[in-house]
Amino acid sequence: DTSCHPERVAIFGGTHGNEMSGVTLVNLWMKNSDEIQRKGVEAKPFITNPKAVEKCTRYVDTDLNRAFTPENLSAPGGDELPYEVQRAQEINKVFGPKGSPEAYDVIFDLHNTTSNMGCTLILESSKDHFNLQMMNYIKKAIAPASCLVLLNEHPLLKYSTSRSVAKHPVGLEVGPQPQGVLRSNIFEAMRVILKHALDFIELFNEGMEFPSCSVEVFRVSERIDYPRDANGNIIAMVHPNLQDCDWEPLNPGDPMFQTFDGKTIHYQGSGTVYPTFINEAAYYEKQQAFVTTRRETLVASAIGKA
Repeated sequence: DTSCHPERVAIFGGTHGNEMSGVTLVNLWMKNSDEIQRKGVEAKPFITNPKAVEKCTRYVDTDLNRAFTPENLSAPGGDELPYEVQRAQEINKVFGPKGSPEAYDVIFDLHNTTSNMGCTLILESSKDHFNLQMMNYIKKAIAPASCLVLLNEHPLLKYSTSRSVAKHPVGLEVGPQPQGVLRSNIFEAMRVILKHALDFIELFNEGMEFPSCSVEVFRVSERIDYPRDANGNIIAMVHPNLQDCDWEPLNPGDPMFQTFDGKTIHYQGSGTVYPTFINEAAYYEKQQAFVTTRRETLVASAIGKA
């Protein structure tokens, strides 16, 4: 268990080849890694999907960030397999194997979103107290700027991410930024969060104690698709009242979509939810207009020198 001493840390960029902050930072750190080195920590910057980066596209054959399933990781076929499945197997060999004691301690996976989400840390397990403590540390370090925590452990909605080969996977999602574009404010925000994350690991390794703390998280609840006709064509857009309002409460009866002839479709769910990934460009193909989340507080156990 890493709770002893996270030494092996990787920073993934280019899991999606058109999300430019991570691509640029990782390329920078591959030339000169001084900025990401910490005492007792070996941080390895790595471009996960070089072909997609070269083409400046999300993926070549299939989404790498959905490819780390047991079936894919054990699939025979070598060169016949889709490029990202081959790549997933290579990444699993180097940084995993997924679920094994040999796996990397922590992987930071750097992403951009076209949605107005600001800085978001993605947590894959509510029982990962090490990650919860790290996220609490980052939130406090960057205050008054905000950094929200998205918890995705929904059995049907979670997916097999590149970072999931590590013992402690951390997703970092910063937006809004168009695909293939580099915005300086988004780049800097990502860089600063990663700095604090690495500082936390160094402090932990030096024996600092982190007392029990509460962390506010937004738990993924439901995927909402665009309204469609019988042929599957989209017939409405995200309503102007909802557009760019990631993390703001959506109540039953609130406007959600607007049809092309100007009619409003209202949210019919039960109770208040907090939508995010609103109108994400990459999610049109995934039949997803936004995800709803519910806000809750998790308690992270104390960690550090006993």
